[in-house]
Amino acid sequence: MSTDKRILVVDDEEQNRALMSDLLETLDYEYETASDGVEALAKLQLDFDLILCDVMMPGMDGFEVASRIRKNKKFGDIPIMMVTGLTSKEDRLRAVKAGANDFIAKPIDITELGVRVASLIKMKEGQDAIKRHRVELEKKVLEKTEALRTALNEMVEAQRKSYQAHLDTIRRLAIAAEYKDEGTAEHILRMSNYSATLARGLNLPPGEVELILNMSPMHDVGKIGIPDGVLLKPGQLDEKEWEVMKQHTTIGARILSGSTSELLQVGETIALCHHEKWDGSGYPKGLAGEDIPLYGRIISVADVFDALTTTRPYKSRIPNEEALELIRNGRGTHFDPKVVDIFFENIDEILEIQRTFEDGMKKAPAFDVGRLRF
Repeated sequence: MSTDKRILVVDDEEQNRALMSDLLETLDYEYETASDGVEALAKLQLDFDLILCDVMMPGMDGFEVASRIRKNKKFGDIPIMMVTGLTSKEDRLRAVKAGANDFIAKPIDITELGVRVASLIKMKEGQDAIKRHRVELEKKVLEKTEALRTALNEMVEAQRKSYQAHLDTIRRLAIAAEYKDEGTAEHILRMSNYSATLARGLNLPPGEVELILNMSPMHDVGKIGIPDGVLLKPGQLDEKEWEVMKQHTTIGARILSGSTSELLQVGETIALCHHEKWDGSGYPKGLAGEDIPLYGRIISVADVFDALTTTRPYKSRIPNEEALELIRNGRGTHFDPKVVDIFFENIDEILEIQRTFEDGMKKAPAFDVGRLRF
């Protein structure tokens, strides 16, 4: 038969190497020879399909050669046939422990050699096929993983862009709701950052802080439905006008209701509840204490402080000192006491936000805080 399989013959006796070489040549195998274990281990780099190794060699015997080959990750799966005159059970067990796959006894019969060599080479071919398949499979898995990673990255980027577009739409709706007021953009930035500061101070999870930051600007979205004559009237509103003005809470809730978006669901709660008061005297439902959703209690403090210190078409601002005193006086009546405490614990950050997003300010005339259109 014709084969390109390569066999390494390891024997310290030249006569034995020559005999084995002749036999392998007769069987039509390519071969290399090594005169000891050191040379055999060095020649492994030449790539063999089988190793025929004598057992009784000086220095490094066949058991040691087999053991060292098995410890080499690169060549550890090459079949090893021990060529030996030893026949005891102990010697064969030792050879198996060292890593031998088969044995052939001296003197060597060419027919037996051919059968045993062919069997081990066939085993090696099977191992090589499995390795090639594993490499190809790993390559395909890697390619598919990379393709999946790329697809996931694209999906994440698309979702990120969609989320940002969602937030942008919400912000623009909030601006539209207060478009007729002066300093609208600054008001939204201030009160949303005030609200986020209070949420962090209350140790809410980061996700909830972000929700409050992004959805607090929707608190007055219902003002879209309030007539300009009421919304922008200079000075105080009469009783009838005040009842109309209060409807912006329910209008805002209706605008945002029915959505599967968590953002808009939070926005609905904020729009509806940000004018409820701790003592139950607020609107639209007259909720009291912890029956008022926490988000509404947070936005209430942030919104009132910004309304007091902000110039609007129907009023001017009041100084911070007066506004802070009004917030403090509202603790336990208008506002959740805990939220007020957090507000003052974080007052430096609150005032820094105010300075960062400051707009035009004028000294305020007296007005009825109870009917402030914040």
